[in-house]
Amino acid sequence: MRQNEELIGRADVNDVDAILAIVNTDTGSRFHDVGADVDTRFTWDYERARPKLGKLYEKAKATQWNANDLPWDTEVDQEAVVMANAAVSAASGLVPATDLTGTPFATWGDKEWVTFGVESQNWTLSQFLHGEQGALVCTARIVETVPWIDAKYYASTQVMDEARHVEVFSRYLDEKLSGHYPINAHLQLLLDDIIADSRWDMTYLGMQIMVEGLALAAFGFISQMTTEPLLRALLKNVMADEARHVAFGVLSLQEFYGQLTSTEIRERQEFAFEAAVRMRDRFLQQEVWERMGVDVGEAVKVLLRTPERDIFQAMLFSKIVPNCRKLGLLDAADGWLRQRFTELGVIQFEHWEDTAEELAVA
Repeated sequence: MRQNEELIGRADVNDVDAILAIVNTDTGSRFHDVGADVDTRFTWDYERARPKLGKLYEKAKATQWNANDLPWDTEVDQEAVVMANAAVSAASGLVPATDLTGTPFATWGDKEWVTFGVESQNWTLSQFLHGEQGALVCTARIVETVPWIDAKYYASTQVMDEARHVEVFSRYLDEKLSGHYPINAHLQLLLDDIIADSRWDMTYLGMQIMVEGLALAAFGFISQMTTEPLLRALLKNVMADEARHVAFGVLSLQEFYGQLTSTEIRERQEFAFEAAVRMRDRFLQQEVWERMGVDVGEAVKVLLRTPERDIFQAMLFSKIVPNCRKLGLLDAADGWLRQRFTELGVIQFEHWEDTAEELAVA
């Protein structure tokens, strides 16, 4: 059994100093290469033997959309959006509901908090963009490596979906927002791990279940919070695609995991835990604090004390945990992953509806 030091590089999951020590040292490069030794698998069995995947494939073909049809003529005033979002939700006000005395924010007024809101929006959409490119690359890998023709058919539609998602987030950042951020180091580490693993089901688990599951929850959360109509329309379309993508992972891995040994299942549990920690760590927004000239360590300590942070962080796992339960990962190996998700404070979502059930393809 591997310990935390080997899985995530530190003994304490909540060691803030260790989390912040992981930084992106590749920000000056336009490209990032990841080595992988992967076999491309052809199948000469063209029988459509998996009707649930077939149903998902038909749904994907019928619901393709064109990025150009979004209302791109919508004017977006970022500062006005930040203030409007705060006005409609007390929980997301400009100033966190936390005593800021003695912190770097003690002297901040509305101007500084609005600037932070603008930078946070730039950062968040940038990370969505980078994550969607990761999904594009991973889904192309699934087409190459998955052994079933039904899965290859469906994965090919997801490649188109992900290309469209990269397109819309890139365009929104370029045309409506005011700056880009490089990929967060924790997200980069996770994408590297997913791409570097030669096993096709690990690509599914890392991307379809973990990354896409968290993205689906995050998109839903932001869609409910934002007052900006173009972003709401964009996220509505992207979320419809993402729900199918996560269901694709659940349906495919359910079948495959029934064939694995207990040792192999433990490896999948450990990978899911590592992915969960990496994704949680990336939402500390350390790059935003750096850009605003705030001491990152002090800023994160304040952030971790805010009730809004606890709610948002927990909700990010509302799709991941029930899908892991559906796959049998929570309670295998004496409940190892259940214990880890309990320590992360997200186990309460285990009985929420899983994504395949939501799409009525289970």
